[in-house]
Amino acid sequence: MWREHKHVFSISNVFKLKESKRAVNSIRSLVEEEDEEDDVEKVSWSGEPVGSISWSVKETESSIRSTGEVRDQSFPKIHTAPSLPKNSSGYSLSSLFKEHSEKLLTSLILYLLDCRWSVHDDVILLWQDYVSDWTPEETVKRMQQGKVYSLEKFRSLQDKLLLLDEAVNAHDGNVITAVLIYLKKSLSKEILFRELITREIALRHYIHYLKEIGEQKLLLMQYRDHLNVRDENKRRDFLKNCLSFPFSPDDATHVQDHYTLLERQIIIEANDKQVESSGQADIFKKYPRKASILNMPIITTLYYSCFYHYGESDGTFSSPANIRKTFRISDKQFLLTCLGARAKLKAWFDVDALFTTKNWLGYTKKRSPIGFHRIVDILQKNNAPVQVLQDYVNLVEDVEQKISLAQKYKCHDVIINTYRDLKDRQQLIVYRGKVERSSSEYRKIEEILSNSVRW
Repeated sequence: MWREHKHVFSISNVFKLKESKRAVNSIRSLVEEEDEEDDVEKVSWSGEPVGSISWSVKETESSIRSTGEVRDQSFPKIHTAPSLPKNSSGYSLSSLFKEHSEKLLTSLILYLLDCRWSVHDDVILLWQDYVSDWTPEETVKRMQQGKVYSLEKFRSLQDKLLLLDEAVNAHDGNVITAVLIYLKKSLSKEILFRELITREIALRHYIHYLKEIGEQKLLLMQYRDHLNVRDENKRRDFLKNCLSFPFSPDDATHVQDHYTLLERQIIIEANDKQVESSGQADIFKKYPRKASILNMPIITTLYYSCFYHYGESDGTFSSPANIRKTFRISDKQFLLTCLGARAKLKAWFDVDALFTTKNWLGYTKKRSPIGFHRIVDILQKNNAPVQVLQDYVNLVEDVEQKISLAQKYKCHDVIINTYRDLKDRQQLIVYRGKVERSSSEYRKIEEILSNSVRW
């Protein structure tokens, strides 16, 4: 099927032609071969809606069902023979063409004199595909058109980001996802996530891709890594972007709380800073703030609120009651935190009010969701007076524990009254020997022992 030409070839030309045919046939086999691996990727678009990446999952599943083997890549590849020269990114046709471009071009020209022009066009086009340095815009267009392309040419971070931005501008979800897969392989997760934070559309595709391949844990790790940002505005913007991440229900609630807390801290910090500088509030004069409330944990924020904003109405952001309700703080945690703050201020009336309840008849009684022995320890650490300690040691139900605490903190009246109520005359006599003879405790024991009605 060869065309006739007016040229008359010598024997040497015939040999050259045969060599050229073998060379081009080897090139054709390299281009058409699809059985060996290469790192040049080609996406097979299957008509899925823009933004969808589920086709890659479907391809993998269908491959498993039909061949019983798990394919390593979601995207089919352009493959080359193993005899090609290998570089850092695998076997590359472009490296072969560039290394022997002059020789190959001569062989092609000689051979194409005796071939159909259609073959000439195909080979030249394939050659151009591999030796051309496509711009990001041209590469994206080729991806959309289903043509051969290589992302390996984009090596620097700047080039990779330009490629990603061009993919986003093309409004093609499959192209965006293909570029993101390449970036995930070629960039560290920290750098990739940092760059995606400022690219909302690309970030959403990345999140969807991680969800499809079951790598939500990677997303959570990257979220936690980026919480180290100290600038509150950048941190708030980051948390706001994270609200749309496909976290588990518990993790999603945590992220929402984190964002709400930071927003509230920014408001409280700005207000308190202004009030403190103006000297309008005595609490800030007597107890100047030692640090900013920004980026503090929720319990630290609650403590701060109980210290500086106790008694405010529930409608204010800085109110302890408002914080307790918004962040679903348990009764036990709220009590411990509030107790620590008010005891630090020696506000014993407020401490007493924390535990006082009224029944429907108007009688008051002290109740606590935690043991009163723990409350005694907290009060003692904050140098509560003996009378305050005695009131709460008396509320400890276990007798041995009550006596032990009373002896530890020298609450003599509690010990004496407990032995009296137990009618333990012997222990009263023993304890009388431990107090000073001139003390009020000694006289009280004497009075109890001399009252024959009690015994």
